[in-house]
Amino acid sequence: MAQQQQPMYQQIAEDLRKQIDTEVLKRGSQLPTELELRERYDASRNTIRDAIKRLISQGLVETRPGQGTFVTSKVDPFVTVITADANTGFGGGEGAAYLSQVSAGHRRPSATVPKVEVQAPPEPIAKRLRAGPGAQVVSRHQERYIDGIPWSLQTSFYPMDFIVKGATRLLMAEDIPEGAVRYLADTVGVRQIGYRDWITARLADDNEQRFFGIGHDSTVFVIFRTAFDQTKTPMRLTVTVFPTDRNQFIVNVGTDLPDPQYDEEPGEAAT
Repeated sequence: MAQQQQPMYQQIAEDLRKQIDTEVLKRGSQLPTELELRERYDASRNTIRDAIKRLISQGLVETRPGQGTFVTSKVDPFVTVITADANTGFGGGEGAAYLSQVSAGHRRPSATVPKVEVQAPPEPIAKRLRAGPGAQVVSRHQERYIDGIPWSLQTSFYPMDFIVKGATRLLMAEDIPEGAVRYLADTVGVRQIGYRDWITARLADDNEQRFFGIGHDSTVFVIFRTAFDQTKTPMRLTVTVFPTDRNQFIVNVGTDLPDPQYDEEPGEAAT
């Protein structure tokens, strides 16, 4: 019995995939327009669109509103250990821990100068900080890069009460070299005893699409990290957005575990 021929859209998708694999279509380059593909393959609009959808599902191309369809850039995912360091208690993925982890992986971290604002917190922020009606918070926002590639967006929110008590450097648009956690302990006696991470995923918004250079149907991880002080009161909320195409995470449970570098390589699936 003769083997059934693949549908036309699959044949087109396979041909384009081969062009990507052989770098006829370079990573980051724009695909021919829909009209050009229709003429090249003598196919209908719906057939071309189905072929593109198949490539999108395989992570090979992405659509950018108002720009077109592009071959995805090949990036080496970075693995973040998001559990706290046993020695410092600081959480992975933020501040000095982020810089240390990236540098230890022989990659180059960088971040923008913090953008500082005083604002009435949106409901999800107010709820996690247990901020009452009329409360205000200080937000510190940074764009973060690895090897010059946009890697994450991070915003930390602090109760205005800390400013009133003397932690005025939180209002400065500059880094706090020793880290905000240590600064708050030294300045106002607020000590972080731990944190809780709430991890979710959603479609990227317009700003995230532009910053990360990803398509409108791309997914991002969002980690809401609520830090607690010695009275078990929320002292800080850090919201970090990670595009899924370049980030992976490790959560350690237990003590005296081997270094993650002895596990499978980033991107490998366990068998």
